[in-house]
Amino acid sequence: MKNKFAKHEREIIDKYQKKGYTGNYRVDYNSLVDLDTKINYPPQNVYIVAEYRFEGMSNPSDMSILYILETKDGSKGTVLANYSPARNLETAEFFKQIPKENYLKDNTKAQ
Repeated sequence: MKNKFAKHEREIIDKYQKKGYTGNYRVDYNSLVDLDTKINYPPQNVYIVAEYRFEGMSNPSDMSILYILETKDGSKGTVLANYSPARNLETAEFFKQIPKENYLKDNTKAQ
């Protein structure tokens, strides 16, 4: 039986894709890279609209964090990052470098 309060990454991604957050990104060499356009964004050009943490149902150490992002040029999308002890440190370091003022509270990019 599915717990109606349990949320999975896919459900949240689908919700934001319907709102226009369709870009897919990865972190490479201290930049956020748009997988379609290949544009690189430094941390100061990335805005975090929301973040969601997930814990594995069968293994609590299987954790992930879903970032809902906007960029300075208006690109919008998501990054799903491993948040377990085996995580990608490059991705974690990149997100630590995003300025605190780039964490948005109302889903609109600061001007």
